[in-house]
Amino acid sequence: MSRPHLAPLEIMPLGGLGEIGMNLMVYGYENKLLIVDCGLTFPGPDTPGVDFIIPDVRFLEENRERVAGIVLTHGHEDHIGAMPYIWPLLQTPIYGTAMTLGLLEGKFREHGLLGQAEMIEVKHRQAIQIGPFNITFIHVTHSIVDSSALAIRTPLGTVVHTGDFKIDHTPVNERPTDLYSFAQLGEKGVLALLSDSTNINRPGATVSEQSVSDVFAKLFPRVKGLLIVATFASNIQRIQQAMHAAVAVNRKVVLNGRSMIANVNVARALGFIDIPPDTLIDIRKLDHYPRDQIMVLSTGSQGEPNSSLVRIASGEHQEITIHPGDSVVLSSRFIPGNERTIWSLINLLFKSGADVIHERILPEVHVSGHAPREDLKLMIALTRPKFFIPIHGERRHLHNHRDLAVSLGIAPQNALVLENGERAVLTRDAVQRDGTIPSGRVFVDGKGVGDVGDIVLRDRLHLSEDGMAVVMLVVSKATGEILQRPELLTRGVVYEDDHQNLLEEAKDAVEAALALGSKGMDFADDEVVGASEIAQRALRRFFKKRLGRRPAVFPLVMEM
Repeated sequence: MSRPHLAPLEIMPLGGLGEIGMNLMVYGYENKLLIVDCGLTFPGPDTPGVDFIIPDVRFLEENRERVAGIVLTHGHEDHIGAMPYIWPLLQTPIYGTAMTLGLLEGKFREHGLLGQAEMIEVKHRQAIQIGPFNITFIHVTHSIVDSSALAIRTPLGTVVHTGDFKIDHTPVNERPTDLYSFAQLGEKGVLALLSDSTNINRPGATVSEQSVSDVFAKLFPRVKGLLIVATFASNIQRIQQAMHAAVAVNRKVVLNGRSMIANVNVARALGFIDIPPDTLIDIRKLDHYPRDQIMVLSTGSQGEPNSSLVRIASGEHQEITIHPGDSVVLSSRFIPGNERTIWSLINLLFKSGADVIHERILPEVHVSGHAPREDLKLMIALTRPKFFIPIHGERRHLHNHRDLAVSLGIAPQNALVLENGERAVLTRDAVQRDGTIPSGRVFVDGKGVGDVGDIVLRDRLHLSEDGMAVVMLVVSKATGEILQRPELLTRGVVYEDDHQNLLEEAKDAVEAALALGSKGMDFADDEVVGASEIAQRALRRFFKKRLGRRPAVFPLVMEM
């Protein structure tokens, strides 16, 4: 008998492939769409002034009636951070575990959305039906509690979407990764595996979180002054470890940073963190205790501008100061792209007299939340997929992960590297690319969402690199005659008080150009130009010739 014809499964990434962050995957089956995660990413040097970046979801807006739901694997910003901006465009039910939804509720509260969305809490190993998709949440260890992989079942077959994961056999206050469920899926048959690629280039297996506890237990008793431990506010296990180590050496704990306080409160309410009685003290009572009896748990380990730890290091924090002999532990990784800001933070801390411990001098002070190479091999071996698509990583990560899968027996034609906006189609027999869908990045700047585009960013980069000059002209409304000498205002070009002679020469150049007219500035004979265009071109030429700089020049004409 021939096999029944089944609809193909579509896989459409809108973020998270070819980059770190902004994860958003779309699955399509029988005219319904399932969204997995909805994250943001943070700006780089090429996006000055932007607060963060979210996926372009025009495709989802245009197909809003097809969206069956949004499933969240865990509560990190790169997986849920875009939800307050994208959910209002779709207004579909949201599914996640308790901690994930607890963190999301805080975001929705800030944006005035709390109570508007249908949030459905799901337990691990619980199967739920979302349109044609039958989904089981599978517990995985990661650097945030209550994380999940997904088994997505359709009549065509089962897809395993790992989310962010590692295989830690002895996590802190949490169950290990549910290898049994992955093995069961492998026994029954997995059509496709979509697996986290972030740490593909790290050899070996996961180092247990317990190793960090051992480091804290050895390190904390040696600290004589104030102890500050900086980590990600979402890393509840690490916060728990630091608290237990602090209590063991009779230190009280102060939470510093809005997100640190909010996340600990959510975790405490849900039972994901155990805080011994009388451990926490209010930051305003810091001076009531000797410095060597306090540990501060702080955000800002990446050296983000205006973060709590940066303000402490620069002496701008209202309650917390650094004294010689204090110690700061950065219990987090140096995220690629943040190295410069982290080293600047470390230098500031040393300048204040603190001893600074970080992963570059003591690697065991941090353990990654992502699976290294041997863990990734085990995931492939357990699930035994027919098709393989690497996710969550830059292009080099995705290609290296594909090569690993092929080396483990996946047929080369069955292992596919996708980019954001590419559509892949799975049947029982093949996986292949099938065109593209609209995709891209949307910039969030203050209250504006999407109003900053490439042209605005180009202008910002121009201004940041070369500065600006404004030339002001007073012109007769009747005759067009220049009535007085041009005035100049510059910012980021030269310091005006020290370069008055140069600015006077610039004014001379503008006056001379205005006297010569358009032909003197090489405008075309048939081009109609006014005084503002002539002054602008003259000033650009002057700064290029004298300074080798190209500031943005803005003419301002006042008619009288």
